[in-house]
Amino acid sequence: VQLQASGGGLVHAGDSLRLSCAASGRTFSGYTTGWFRQAPGKQREFVAAIRWNGGHTYYTDSAKGRFTISGDSAKTTVYLQMNTLKPEDTAVYYCAASRSVILSNIGAVGAYNSWGQGTQVTVSS
Repeated sequence: VQLQASGGGLVHAGDSLRLSCAASGRTFSGYTTGWFRQAPGKQREFVAAIRWNGGHTYYTDSAKGRFTISGDSAKTTVYLQMNTLKPEDTAVYYCAASRSVILSNIGAVGAYNSWGQGTQVTVSS
């Protein structure tokens, strides 16, 4: 599946943004779709994921209560609603997908074999 991420931008602390990741070539049915982010000089880190079969969602601790991952009914787009943004949320955000992610690896970069191009999120203080 090919992925196209969008929705990033420059916002102030406390603002909200919604990122989108659109699938092309096929739907997300049977996939696990994740959002990761990478700040300058840091490793890419897990933010959130959704298993399309069952709709279960998973979050890193820093995202819990502020971010929500969801998908559309057509299973072609996954969203990351980000509220109460902080300067430390500044990063390039990537969406990723795989049909073979096991639960114990859901936050692992190497568990995903399809990646979008990334969208920049900058939060000013």
